[in-house]
Amino acid sequence: MSNWIDLQGAVNMRDLGGLPTVDGGTVKAGRVFRSDNLQGLTEDDVARLVTDLKLRHVVDLRSDVEVALEGPAPLTRLPEVVHHRMSFHVEPGRNTDVEADTIDIDKVLPWQDRELDEELRVNGIYFGYLRERPDSVVGALRALALDEGAAVFHCAAGKDRTGVLAALALEVAGVTREAIVADYTATGDRLDLVLARLRASDTYRDDLDSRPATDHMPRAEYIETFLGVLDERFGGPLGWLGGHGWTEADAAALRARLRD
Repeated sequence: MSNWIDLQGAVNMRDLGGLPTVDGGTVKAGRVFRSDNLQGLTEDDVARLVTDLKLRHVVDLRSDVEVALEGPAPLTRLPEVVHHRMSFHVEPGRNTDVEADTIDIDKVLPWQDRELDEELRVNGIYFGYLRERPDSVVGALRALALDEGAAVFHCAAGKDRTGVLAALALEVAGVTREAIVADYTATGDRLDLVLARLRASDTYRDDLDSRPATDHMPRAEYIETFLGVLDERFGGPLGWLGGHGWTEADAAALRARLRD
């Protein structure tokens, strides 16, 4: 990918701009970014984001526990940057999404009767976000649609919670499924850097080390299955969103924000 934003204090930030849409358009650059944890941003990073890229909104998908343990991030000290706390809090691990051996498959994935393989484990987590925190999912998308400077959304790794929100936002914008999948899997290019950053934090180290590094890889089939189930059960992501308060006006605002 050519839209990475290289920073000293974050390793998985990229611009959603340039992704192709089904009608031949593209996502507008410089509007919405996705990222891993922003706790380690340096002064130079902050200047680049706020002054150069005009960042004005941060959508934080982390749990209250994570935020409390990690402490205030550099961007929270700036009055011109608005923070939107939209926890997707269903993490089976102590503080993260990575440990989910105890998923109740009948509750989270009632249409499945297979063993809990890795794909089901990941999708159990993803559908847990939608089942437990639809308010945060819809609220986060609405925050991204605000037309005031640029916005970034993030969790810890910028992979699972962030990946699900990115897929939903890009679906609303009319991005091709191929491009949505490619955006999701792109985190794999920097996974070693992401895991190294998180292992340096007491908040995340134990959960990460409970599984081999290969289990953290964002694989295409995970997000393909997630979107496919939404297609089959709700008529697509927009169908699910519409059942949880998302309106045509919301969709129009997000499309206007993201589309050229």
